[in-house]
Amino acid sequence: MNIRDDFPILQRTSRGKPLVYLDNGATTQKPQQVIDTIDRYYRQHNANVHRAAHELAEEATALLEECRNKAQAFVNAAHRESMIFTRGTTEGINLVAQVIEDKIQAGQDIVISQLEHHSNIVPWQLLAQRTGANIKAIDIDEHGDLDLGSAASLITENTALLAITHISNGLGSVNPVANLVEQAKQVGALTLVDGAQAVLHARIDVQAMDCDFYVFSGHKMFAPTGIGILYGRLELLNALPPWQGGGEMIDQVSIEASTYQQAPFRFEAGTPNIAGCAGLGAAFDYIDGLPMEELIRQEEQLVNRALSGLKQIPGLRLIGEPNKRASVISFLLGGGHPNDVGTLLDQQGIAVRSGHHCNMPLMTRLGIPGTVRASFSLYNNEADVDALLAGVEKAATFL
Repeated sequence: MNIRDDFPILQRTSRGKPLVYLDNGATTQKPQQVIDTIDRYYRQHNANVHRAAHELAEEATALLEECRNKAQAFVNAAHRESMIFTRGTTEGINLVAQVIEDKIQAGQDIVISQLEHHSNIVPWQLLAQRTGANIKAIDIDEHGDLDLGSAASLITENTALLAITHISNGLGSVNPVANLVEQAKQVGALTLVDGAQAVLHARIDVQAMDCDFYVFSGHKMFAPTGIGILYGRLELLNALPPWQGGGEMIDQVSIEASTYQQAPFRFEAGTPNIAGCAGLGAAFDYIDGLPMEELIRQEEQLVNRALSGLKQIPGLRLIGEPNKRASVISFLLGGGHPNDVGTLLDQQGIAVRSGHHCNMPLMTRLGIPGTVRASFSLYNNEADVDALLAGVEKAATFL
């Protein structure tokens, strides 16, 4: 299936050449359906939500709450009230790190991994500083997969929280999150899964996964920037304190004290990103209309085609060859710095990412300054792969 025509930006040029967009791990492009929905919201429905007694507010509220229903279906949550709107994965993780503070005791362990994005490291470091907890990281093996022996040794009766990425944004490693969550729950630990890289590349089922929290960003799945979802187990959410104070999250307010609503509104203080919710809802609809299993298989074939071609280029070194990979390829080229390789590819109209990808501990663990990262989405095709291979070969002649 060719869905490229739905994405206007893919028709443009870059540096005078056809755009080859392979930076989807950073953000995905937006289909016309999402762009039109946001435009239509501001033209026809713009109003604040939930409390006004006029038609525009009713329409805006319906768009927002319909998006919540779609988010529930997307991750197969049991309750729509479990779906909390955030600005994205980073805010969702920070929200959790704030509200679970009373559940973390001095000397307990917060277990993460060497594969984590900074957004799934720094909030826990701040929490550990506030509580006296310890940060421990599951190691990786020589292929870039999690070392499950390391995981078993670190997830103990002293573990208060396991926070783990579903798919590595640096290496594309797909982690056995359901098994890890099960290990953590056996010792009574809370569990959070960072799904930022997984939402377009794997089926998400939070009930089967049985995690306490799952977080993801809209902009990684064809939706606007500035909108995301935090899923939380409903009974846990309703037992946790609010994160921010303000309108919407309150039940009753007096000068002396306030009481708070139940989830989700308890964690949605102030005016939400209503236009972003409209766009996210349109993205859910767009994805729901796609033959996802077929497109994911096509994407896997493209990644394998790219891997096979890159391995034939003299001086190219793949970074990470995990047992199960999704959408991401990282590499180094000769003695060239990743930023120089990225610049040479950009001159050929090929958009990739270079640097540490907010994975500085991973890069330190691998003993490298960073990588060149090509990351794929459902609209990429064989021509994009062929352009990447030709571009890397040309870049190699300059290094």
